[in-house]
Amino acid sequence: MIITKKKNPEDVLKSLEGFQNIYLFGCNSCAQQCKTGGREELDEMEALLKEKGFSVCGSALVDETCYRQLILKTLRQDGGAKDADAFLVLSCGAGVKTVSDCVAEEVPVLPALDTIFLASVERVGRFFEGCSLCGECVLDRTAGICPHTECPKGLLNGPCGGMHDGMCEVNPESECAWARIYERLKKQGRTGVMREYMPPKDNSVRIQPRRLLLR
Repeated sequence: MIITKKKNPEDVLKSLEGFQNIYLFGCNSCAQQCKTGGREELDEMEALLKEKGFSVCGSALVDETCYRQLILKTLRQDGGAKDADAFLVLSCGAGVKTVSDCVAEEVPVLPALDTIFLASVERVGRFFEGCSLCGECVLDRTAGICPHTECPKGLLNGPCGGMHDGMCEVNPESECAWARIYERLKKQGRTGVMREYMPPKDNSVRIQPRRLLLR
């Protein structure tokens, strides 16, 4: 799940200067769960824009704003989108890009949110970063705890010298990722894998932009 946060309203309004008719897109998936781009947030944004003198020519809450076919379907079916001087998207950056790829290139598509991280969901309203999308997963050797993500230094071969009483020196409120890895491997009877040296990260697997074409 992609975690987002709302931009400062003043920054959003500044990005819309020079435009009058605004069409809003929200996301009924990740952004809805983050309470940044669901129906309530779309209504709040519409009210703010109207208060500031903008005209909102339409809005859509799609199941996944990053899904191109859903955006194209909405644009075909909602006549208000044709009147838009600009589109304001309440979703992650992938959603903003998808909308931008679907509308006429001369029409600006602007973000209302900042994209923060990819999260594991504990329960509604509790999200924790657990994956950095590094392209080279080592979780088989670290008991499901990602050292790229959960160690601020991204260490691949055990804790640093600053770890104290199992706590991280960079973020003392967090347990050391490698202390947690060791304890979990110990319970699994697999501490031996920690004796195997992991080479430095191969960053070539993260050359961007990445793509996956299954058809």
